[in-house]
Amino acid sequence: MVRVLVGGLIGLAIAMGIARFAFTPILPAMQDATGLRADGAGLLASLNYLGYFVGALGAGLVPHGATRTAVFRLSLVVSVATTAAMGGDFGDAGQAMPIWLVLRFLSGASSAGIFILGIAMVLDTLARGGGERLAGWLYTGIGLGIASSGLFVALFGGQLGWNGDWLALGAICAVLGVMPGLWVRDPAPQRPAAAAKAEGASPARTGRLSAPLLLLTLAYFLEGGGYIVSATFLVSILKTDPGTAAIGEAAWMVVGIGAMGAGVFWAAVARRSSSWWSLILAHLTQTVAILLPMTGSPTASVISALLFGGTFVGIVSQAFALGRQLSAGASARVVGALTAAYGLGQIIGPLPAGLVVTRTGSFNAALLGAAGAVMLGTLLLALGMVIAGRQASAGPAFASSKAS
Repeated sequence: MVRVLVGGLIGLAIAMGIARFAFTPILPAMQDATGLRADGAGLLASLNYLGYFVGALGAGLVPHGATRTAVFRLSLVVSVATTAAMGGDFGDAGQAMPIWLVLRFLSGASSAGIFILGIAMVLDTLARGGGERLAGWLYTGIGLGIASSGLFVALFGGQLGWNGDWLALGAICAVLGVMPGLWVRDPAPQRPAAAAKAEGASPARTGRLSAPLLLLTLAYFLEGGGYIVSATFLVSILKTDPGTAAIGEAAWMVVGIGAMGAGVFWAAVARRSSSWWSLILAHLTQTVAILLPMTGSPTASVISALLFGGTFVGIVSQAFALGRQLSAGASARVVGALTAAYGLGQIIGPLPAGLVVTRTGSFNAALLGAAGAVMLGTLLLALGMVIAGRQASAGPAFASSKAS
């Protein structure tokens, strides 16, 4: 069980921390060397998230068993290959853009495969082994990958150049990918009664759509569209301001450090209150984190990076935990649906942000829009919590009225 958890953690580090988010610390050097503008960077980010969205939809259709394990392994191979290929010499931004778009799309699709199938297989394994309490540690991989990629670019980016960064990170992922490829696999199928007991619900309720689950999904969509602005442009935001330029790459490492303990921290908050309150508090904190770089203060920017890393991974982990509760434990289905909604938000977010930055020369309007989206999601979560509480208190009476 522990080996499966470690394999899943490494898989998330590869897929999310490096394949997806190494783009953020490498982006300023890519822009300087190739002439890539902010709108072009936003387009690349959106294509990556479009791939993620398509991959999320496809992953939800993958059957359990050997097929799910095989698709997970194929996703690992594609993720590693597309990461390394980003370092190819394709000319300036105008010449390279078609190839970059294809690579980022495939990278996003493979990241979704690793993320959704890997999480589902690890959570299923933990549930059957009585290790649900360990689930928060799985998401440590995202922060570990982010911090590692940021540290790598800060230490070696000047010597290797942006091309060398991609190639070296791809090689590192190829070596690390052996472990999740060997260790993470779909657990053996259970009898229906045993499976229902392991998931903690009767088959009749599994996957049931409810108003709270719908509101959670909408809030998660808004989170995807809001957080991704900072996730894509944070280093560029800091490096374009003379007051914060020196901490650009370092801030991305701080994001990773904050993300490493986020799953465990917000799970502890949920145990003391509820997953609803944990998500609401994380959203409010993230809103502040998104806005802090507008101050131009290096101290505020470091705090922003720490809070941002500590919230976006926590929101992911708690959204999945709450989704499993609301759907009576349908892990793969809920993870896939929530990830698709999140992915759709991520597709939409970077495009207007990049256009606004290109036209105005400032990131402030983009940050305000991102913070607004996250706050709207907070309101939807509060409404979902109220409705869920009323349904829970009216549950026995409702059941008896239906029975009569």
